Amino acid sequence: MSLHFNPRDITWLAFNERVLQEAMDENVPLHLRIRFLGIFSNNLDEFFRVRVAGLKRAMDFKEKIIAESFYQPPSKILQKINEIVIKQQADFDKTWKKIQVEMAEHHVFIKTAKNLTPKQKEFVRKYFDEVVESNVIPILLHENTPMPYMRDKSLYLGVAMRKKDWNYQSNYAIIEIPSRFVGRFVLLPTENPEEKNVMLLEDVITFNLPHIFSYFGYDDFAANAFKVTKDAEMDLDNDIRTNFAEKIEKGLKNRRKGKPTRFVFDKDMDKALLELLIRKLNLSKKDSIIPGGKIHNFKHFMDFPDVFEKYEKPVERTSFTHPDFLQGERVTDVILKKDVLLTFPYHTYTPVIDLLREAAMDPDVKSIQITAYRLASNSKISNALIYAARNGKEVTVMLELQARFDEESNLEWKEMFEPEGIKVLIGIPNKKVHAKLCVIKKRANNKTLQYGFVSTGNFNEKTARIYGDHLIMTSDRGIMADINKVFNVLRKPKEDYLPVLKTCKSLLVCPQFMREKIEYHINKEIEEAKAGRKAEMIIKANSVSDKVLITKLYEAAKAGVVIKMIVRGIYCAVNQKDFKEKIKAISIVDEYLEHARVMYFYNKGAEDMYISSADWMNRNLDYRVEAAAKITNKSLKKELKDILDIQLRDNVKARILDKNLRNEYLNNHKEECRSQIETYKYLKAKKYQNN
Repeated sequence: MSLHFNPRDITWLAFNERVLQEAMDENVPLHLRIRFLGIFSNNLDEFFRVRVAGLKRAMDFKEKIIAESFYQPPSKILQKINEIVIKQQADFDKTWKKIQVEMAEHHVFIKTAKNLTPKQKEFVRKYFDEVVESNVIPILLHENTPMPYMRDKSLYLGVAMRKKDWNYQSNYAIIEIPSRFVGRFVLLPTENPEEKNVMLLEDVITFNLPHIFSYFGYDDFAANAFKVTKDAEMDLDNDIRTNFAEKIEKGLKNRRKGKPTRFVFDKDMDKALLELLIRKLNLSKKDSIIPGGKIHNFKHFMDFPDVFEKYEKPVERTSFTHPDFLQGERVTDVILKKDVLLTFPYHTYTPVIDLLREAAMDPDVKSIQITAYRLASNSKISNALIYAARNGKEVTVMLELQARFDEESNLEWKEMFEPEGIKVLIGIPNKKVHAKLCVIKKRANNKTLQYGFVSTGNFNEKTARIYGDHLIMTSDRGIMADINKVFNVLRKPKEDYLPVLKTCKSLLVCPQFMREKIEYHINKEIEEAKAGRKAEMIIKANSVSDKVLITKLYEAAKAGVVIKMIVRGIYCAVNQKDFKEKIKAISIVDEYLEHARVMYFYNKGAEDMYISSADWMNRNLDYRVEAAAKITNKSLKKELKDILDIQLRDNVKARILDKNLRNEYLNNHKEECRSQIETYKYLKAKKYQNN
């Protein structure tokens, strides 16, 4: 029997639709619904820059050769993507219209160039003169002139202009909206103190078009927003003489040359201008040309001004200090005595920063080694590392220069770290380092002590407020020894480094060996199921698309293993007819971004459990350095298992991924339960129990 798989890109769009559902949900606070619209838009931008661009490049090859990698021919997937995106865009526009009605009930209004009061008109003219004008340079468009370079992440105004008594066709121009320099939103003065008026920067510019083009004498203007999404592919050549950092910089420059993968425009745009732009961008019917509403680059709405009645964050959305750190002991002293499992954003991130700050000041600490994938701007983690180096510690940072869209930021950190004496590692050729590891070494009383942490998420105190992740702080000798092995490989990568990683006993490490161990655990559950004994596994991940592991799941389900999955995004598995046990898979999309990766195997009651940096994707398991830490402490295993069980309970907020199971479920379960709130309540209760 042939096995079926869902194309990963189609399942990703289904995830983004779940984000859009949060914006539609009237139970979600209004300012968060606006934020979800911004997240939806930002997600879609990255999807077109990376995934759609990759599909279009794949079409340059023989489809029979590459269809196996995508589960369907790329041309067929692209066609389906366009159909889905156009439908989602229509739902997005309806949702935004509805939200604007609700905003009006809160006395918040989006003002345009056409509905300003005299006082507001005066304010907008002055604001443009003093703040905006120096950043606005129109570019005139003519049929015979080449299309100017267009920034991938920028929003543009397409302007059609003419004289009212003119019989000739209109002239055209484009203006880049300088939101990077002056912000997207402008708060206008109002006569009613209870009313809030917000104006978008593009409307400020539209209002001032007669002033901008006064030299030409035009008196009739039409301006509409549009944006172009480009291929973000960064090709690194194989010239071993080129410094790796230089390759990254070269790749960033090459992005300027990326081909357009999507053109989104205001459907009311002047038709002649629209046709001119499409021609100049060399777009065809095969490309994603998507009409939309008036507002684009909605990603900025993630930072919509705080103009609503003050939203008091419910208690179940307030981070608290882990009970093990309430007694005033140094974090270091706690970790040297026991393992601590932090669950973000329910627990505060402060202990992680405090541990590094203590290490920076501790005269007995000799070295700190840490991986860095995405650091926060003004990172407190980085600050602690810099001061550790200044205090004479040997500090080593594995800085991943290929972290998608953070390459420039990480290059800047490299330039900041090295003058401070920090040893910056840049990894293994052709392998991203995505593992989240830290080891601190100190020498006290003629003994060497090692402690640190392993995480499912980035060492980033800002995203830790909104990303759901786990981090174990530990002085376990096995884990520390394995982290040192990983850093030894990163420090001096040899061609045959894999045998070194294979000797890790407390960490499952990619490439290769995590995959082998996962298959080993699944096989053990299959054996138990075939013997008629209890067999169960729970997998929590951001994405599940690896064909080999999905096929292994199919084998387990056919044998009768109970499989439960929490998969936020891409999910390529499909329940087959001959499964003895259907795979139960849900996706949780709520105020916090579910980002943790957890693996649980019943294992005859021994309950093996891991937290991991790796998704079940071919790129993670075979082409990245990843790490999963085994949780051995019984109370921590129970805590982690309880959280998984809470999130797996029947609840409407957790979207069931199998269509047939979803329909059956919705007919039998009407009550609503937010699993993220339940997680908070559970952890909070444990805090009081511990006290």
